Amino acid sequence: MKKNLLSMFMLVLAIMLVIGGCSGKNTESSNNAQGNGSSGGAESSKPVEVSVFAVQESGIDIPTNKFTKFLEEKFDIKFNWQINPSDGAKEKRQISLASGDYPEAYLLTAYIDEFSQADVLKYGQQGVLIPLNDLIDKYGPNIKKAMEESPEMKALYTAPDGNIYGLGAYTECFHCSYPNKMWVNTEWLKKLNLEEPKTTEEFKAMLQAFKTKDPNGNGKADEVPLSGSTEDFGVRIVPYLMNAFVYDDDRNYLNMENGKVVSAAIKPEWKEGLAYIKSLYDEGLIDPGAFTQNAEAYKKIGENADAEILGAGAGMHPAIFVNIDPGNTRSAHYNPLAPLAGPNGASYTTHDAGGVTSGAKFVITNKASEEAQVALIKAIDYMYTPEGQTNAGTGMKGIDWTDPEPGDKALGEGVTPMVKTIPMKEGEAPRNAGWSGMGHFYMPKEYRDTWVQGEDIYASDGYERRLYNATLLYQGHEPKEIFPIWSIWIDPSDIDEASMLQTNLKNYIEQSQLQFITGNKDLNKDWDAYVQGLKDLKLDRYLEILQKAYDQSAK
Repeated sequence: MKKNLLSMFMLVLAIMLVIGGCSGKNTESSNNAQGNGSSGGAESSKPVEVSVFAVQESGIDIPTNKFTKFLEEKFDIKFNWQINPSDGAKEKRQISLASGDYPEAYLLTAYIDEFSQADVLKYGQQGVLIPLNDLIDKYGPNIKKAMEESPEMKALYTAPDGNIYGLGAYTECFHCSYPNKMWVNTEWLKKLNLEEPKTTEEFKAMLQAFKTKDPNGNGKADEVPLSGSTEDFGVRIVPYLMNAFVYDDDRNYLNMENGKVVSAAIKPEWKEGLAYIKSLYDEGLIDPGAFTQNAEAYKKIGENADAEILGAGAGMHPAIFVNIDPGNTRSAHYNPLAPLAGPNGASYTTHDAGGVTSGAKFVITNKASEEAQVALIKAIDYMYTPEGQTNAGTGMKGIDWTDPEPGDKALGEGVTPMVKTIPMKEGEAPRNAGWSGMGHFYMPKEYRDTWVQGEDIYASDGYERRLYNATLLYQGHEPKEIFPIWSIWIDPSDIDEASMLQTNLKNYIEQSQLQFITGNKDLNKDWDAYVQGLKDLKLDRYLEILQKAYDQSAK
């Protein structure tokens, strides 16, 4: 009996040793998988499943996307997507948070929707969003490097309590950073033997000539001297013109004077600028639709079928109002006009962070397991490398981009080219190989300047160079002091009040400026009442809150 018991014991022991040996091998395999994206302590080689709220752009199918599949394989992760169309994405995000039925992470597209600074602080302090500081320290070497190279980005990410609750889109777009450009039909200038205007009065004289001297040669008075649109893409005409009188940030109409935040919209120079713009409007030199129409209507003017009728167009880039596709006949006619000099010598241009956003497009919620947190931060960290950023934002290498060839020239002067896009063929189906805006995380100017661009600025492959060169005309015309509203953290106790004041004041200023320009308000009779209206809307309190935030950020 004892012999039988001993034999059974030895048999069990042997089996346990075999199992233990196999377990050791599996643990080693699991640890290797963790290096690709899963967290320590996992006993399974199964991918880490993560639920993610995302916004899907046209031409992209996120679940089947080639970059999605690449990322899942590289980091041993399985995304369970909550896909949302662009329309209504913000509302659906807010509903998911309010209901408590939210995913483990949000991965958004900044120019469609993102968490505002107020959102970040609110949900971060409530514990809905987890701090990313430790995760970045342990598993985000490329994010850490980027913050070291771009300390302003670190400041942008870091809340007043020292926590990083989310990551934003840091895209240093040079031409975007000077959005309010003016494009003039230089073919008409040649025909009328006119020089490019340098002052507000010369600009007015040019528009008068466009209106009265039939520059399109069809014998009809159908010319539209100046037009624009109402979208936030540098297409509004007022900022370009107002900047010849006083600095217009085209956001909240703020100026800085020796470290103090002031309103541009109550200055005498603002009144002078409105009077000038009204004079253009009264003479029929400004298209009335410029104050009401969307981009689609604006482009119908630039691409008018019967004749070329647009003399000058406001826009960050000309593709907003004219076709730039191969075979176009008008794109090359429109060239950038430098900032104008006003009667008192002012010659400013709107300048901002150029695509840098102040909120968060990526956050992890308190529903994410430790394993999911690690997998997510590793995947996002990859997109802070040049290769990862290009694969994410543009599409996969070999499909949407490739290495440069001898003779290729980078966008930046004297910069070594690193990325060459592969053009789409006519009739080619969407490649579905990248995430577009959802993949935009870290695109500093140094990175963007390495992209290959054609040398013909009027060809499709040279368009970015065209915008780069145009922007050089505007660079240096910004004031020495600018209020960086895109990166200032407002005190949490003030944030709701500031948001309400900001909305009310901005709406009032923009409604009033239109009324002054169109004559519904009289600049002489109604100006004092307008200024009082701003005070009644607590302009002074709004400036006080912003001053407090600015002073705190400067410490």
